[in-house]
Amino acid sequence: MTTKGPLKGRAARLGRLMPSGPSTAARTPFVLLVVLLLGGGLITLLLLNSALNQGSFKLRDLKNRTTELTDQEQALQRDVDDHSAPDALERRARELGMVPGGSPAFLDPDGTVRGEPSKASAPEPDPAPPLADAPPPAPPVAPPVAPPASAPPAGSAPRNTTPDASTPDTPTTTATTAPDPTTSGR
Repeated sequence: MTTKGPLKGRAARLGRLMPSGPSTAARTPFVLLVVLLLGGGLITLLLLNSALNQGSFKLRDLKNRTTELTDQEQALQRDVDDHSAPDALERRARELGMVPGGSPAFLDPDGTVRGEPSKASAPEPDPAPPLADAPPPAPPVAPPVAPPASAPPAGSAPRNTTPDASTPDTPTTTATTAPDPTTSGR
């Protein structure tokens, strides 16, 4: 058997770089570092997942609140539309003692008056008072009214503004109803 002698040349240089004896580096700190990094990563992922779930619950609650507020807004808008409808305005004006106006008169830019103004007159009251047991009478439904015509241009012939038998004294309108509010996601 031959015994190995000291290494020479390139093998000697490599032998100094990589010792052939037992390893001098301790493995325990390295293993402990890897375990700590993996454990810290898992805990961080758990905390991140919990925060995302909490955010999704809050988002769902905010969407539900938005839906409720949208429904409430639509109900309030429907109330405003009901109160500003022409028939409701006319009814409240009559309750306040107001009467429909007479025929209008128009002033031209040159100061001439077109039409014959007339005085507003109160309608005749009903002779029989309503019974306490009877429900209040429903307001009459009138046919739709065409929009008022604009004043004639200057220099044209004055038009006759006296009402005839086919035109009513009071403004008439039709009642409109607002659509029901929508619900989303319930």
